[in-house]
Amino acid sequence: MVTTDGIDFALFVDVDPISFEEASKEKKWRSAMNQEIDAIERNKTWELTELPKRKSVLGVKWVYKMKLHSKGEVDKNKARLVVKGYKQKFGVDYEEIFAHVTRLETVRLLLSLAAQKGWQVHQMDVKSAFLNGFLEEEVYVEQPPGYVKNGEEHKVYRLRKALYGLKQAPRAWYSRIDSFFLKNGFKRCPYEHTLYTKEAENGSFLIACLYVDDLIFIGNSVTMGNDFKRSMMNEFEMTDMGLLHYFLGIEVKQTNEGIVISQQKYAKDLLKKFKMDKVVPCSTPMEENLKLRIDDESEEVDATLYRSLVGSLMYLTATRPDLMFSVSMLSRFMTSPKKSHWEAGKRILRYVVGIIDHGIHYKKFQESILIGYSDSDSDSDWGGDADNHKSTSGYVFNVGSGAVSWSSKKQPIVALSTTEAEYIALCAADCQTLWLRWMLKELKCSQEEGTVLYVIIIQQLHLAKIQFFMEEASTLGSSITTFETWSKMEK
Repeated sequence: MVTTDGIDFALFVDVDPISFEEASKEKKWRSAMNQEIDAIERNKTWELTELPKRKSVLGVKWVYKMKLHSKGEVDKNKARLVVKGYKQKFGVDYEEIFAHVTRLETVRLLLSLAAQKGWQVHQMDVKSAFLNGFLEEEVYVEQPPGYVKNGEEHKVYRLRKALYGLKQAPRAWYSRIDSFFLKNGFKRCPYEHTLYTKEAENGSFLIACLYVDDLIFIGNSVTMGNDFKRSMMNEFEMTDMGLLHYFLGIEVKQTNEGIVISQQKYAKDLLKKFKMDKVVPCSTPMEENLKLRIDDESEEVDATLYRSLVGSLMYLTATRPDLMFSVSMLSRFMTSPKKSHWEAGKRILRYVVGIIDHGIHYKKFQESILIGYSDSDSDSDWGGDADNHKSTSGYVFNVGSGAVSWSSKKQPIVALSTTEAEYIALCAADCQTLWLRWMLKELKCSQEEGTVLYVIIIQQLHLAKIQFFMEEASTLGSSITTFETWSKMEK
């Protein structure tokens, strides 16, 4: 006989089942599977038929996952029927598989503009999005476990629409949603193929941004926004999630003062994952003058764990440009990480502990002026990479009060001088300037004047023959020159 005498605390962990046999024992998972099958049948995704001669059939399996809210509470139990797409053969079961997704720069740019204009950002979710994509190929799958038709066990399903797990499923879904937008008067942005704009004759307009099955939209007309919601719900099975609060792991707070984005929950989970949530914080993400090498003589560490750390930190840079340089540095040692690289990663986590609640604030009613800052490490550490003597380029672009785009990358070539290293960094920043200007024009925020790009320069910069016009120069500790793009910028 088992008693609870003497037990002060007990922790019960609900683990996702890994097989149909395990899941079918619990009512909540049986209900989740029934909902998935109902969605497939309702959507007319497949039809039961005989398997034609010389045709192969793909297997299917159930995947189970507890969906959580942003606060970590259980939202719902989700069962997904997935095709074993790894058995598909190119040219037989599929052709093209590429599908677009939105850049995070685009999401931040939309949030910045919404804050500046005082617009609300709304979110919708497409239920079982991939089930809506039409297939061009002839694909057959077996009947799912637990749902085999009595007396027709030998038959298979021919897919009319995509299922999760198919290699072409993302592309099929994108083609479907793209055609819907275009048929309903939207214009696809030529510089971001998951961004759509629609303008009415009365001056009202709406901007929609799609990341697979997550949709956010802004606009200057409440009526137009409500009409858009209704049209989406008439075409697809949607969930209206109201004002945007949580998107791709990014927390979004919409207030009277503007919009704040952060990744506080993600950062806390990251620190707990690597058991660094109770350490003493440090003031910088990297030691001063730190030199990391590939052929470091320190002992090797678990490469899988190191890659997990760097990948997790890289996603944290979605709202933390101050981490970009140090995380980019660590990403150069993914093949054979050493203890020194691991310790550098742990220092970044210690830095995150001290600034865990930080984020980016896009203030309300600010001017939508694009300003850029470009630099390389050549002025202080030319050829700073200890292994191949390449320099590092970096830039940050602000629209209004907050940063929307940033980068830190090792340069593709070895610069022959500090001047050349600065030019390489400046070229990368100028390319990003052009893209951001084109995006702002598509979003009805075009800038007639040139874009100011601040560059920390060296003494030889005045010798350069580059397509920039020097507007003014001032000395603030180090030389800072203001440039304006002159010939390439659209007027």
